[in-house]
Amino acid sequence: MTLQDPARVPDNDTGRFFVNVECTDCDTCRCIAPDFFARNDEAGYSYVLRQPETEDDEDAVYEAMDCCPADAICEDE
Repeated sequence: MTLQDPARVPDNDTGRFFVNVECTDCDTCRCIAPDFFARNDEAGYSYVLRQPETEDDEDAVYEAMDCCPADAICEDE
C-alpha cells in the first residue's frame, strides 16, 4: 500500500488484496467473485472475505478489481 492509498476497510481478510474506503457498495465484486468478497450490511461496503489461493482464484479477484467502478479493490505489492 502506498501513502496515497485510502484506508482499508476493517473487515478485509489479512493478505495481499483489500478493499479501501472508496467502496461505493455497488455489488460488482460480489457478483463477479462471490467467493472472495462479502458485504458489511451495517456499514454498506464490500470487503475481501478471503484471499485467493490459486491462479484461478487470483484471476477472479483481478477481474473484480478491473471492473470496480470506484477502483476500491487494491493489491499490496
